[in-house]
Parts: sequence; structure tokens; C-alpha cells
Amino acid sequence: MDCLFCAIKDGQIPSQKVYEDEYVYAFRDINPQAPVHVLVIPKTHIPSADAVTEENAPLVAKVFCAIPKIAAAEGLTNGYRLISNVGKDGCQTVPHLHVHLLGGMKLTEKMN
Repeated sequence: MDCLFCAIKDGQIPSQKVYEDEYVYAFRDINPQAPVHVLVIPKTHIPSADAVTEENAPLVAKVFCAIPKIAAAEGLTNGYRLISNVGKDGCQTVPHLHVHLLGGMKLTEKMN
């Protein structure tokens, strides 16, 4: 499999890791859209939210259980935004399920 995020979580491509456990890997986005911009991925390859199934849903839940820990460690006490792009029209650029964790400032209500 030729997946950028799988290569990052496997250590084949350097990243600024902010969190890791048995199921989840999180690292800083190389093109941050906010003072805090972390990508949170399941270690198991899932192409997108469209590929979530009853079988892999427990892995996706692990991602969402890790997010509050990451947000707290990043000092996001006033809130944050979560985004998961799906497919070409959703601007998904890497076909590996990932959640953008954005914060560290008052985010605009407008979604571009």
C-alpha cells in the first residue's frame, strides 16, 4: 500500500508527533490553518469516513477518545474544531481517514 499517512505513522517519513498510543497517531499539519493544527489518524488504514464499518468503528472511536487528550495537552481550553474531509469534492488530499484538530484562536464561523 502506498499511503502517505501510513508511512508517517510507521516512521518512514518524519513528522512532529504530538500523540501516540496503540491505535492512534497524531502529528502537526505541515500547512497549519490555525495556531494548533493536528492531524489525528487511526493506525489501521481506513480510506475515509465513507469506509467506516461496524467492524472498524471501534478503531474510529479510539481516535475520538484520543482527541480530548490531545486538545488538553495542546492547551485548547476554550474549544476547538474537528474536520474530516471525504473524497475529491470534500477536498480530501490523503486517502487515509484523518481528523483535523484546529484551535488556539477564535475560529471563524465561515467554512471555506
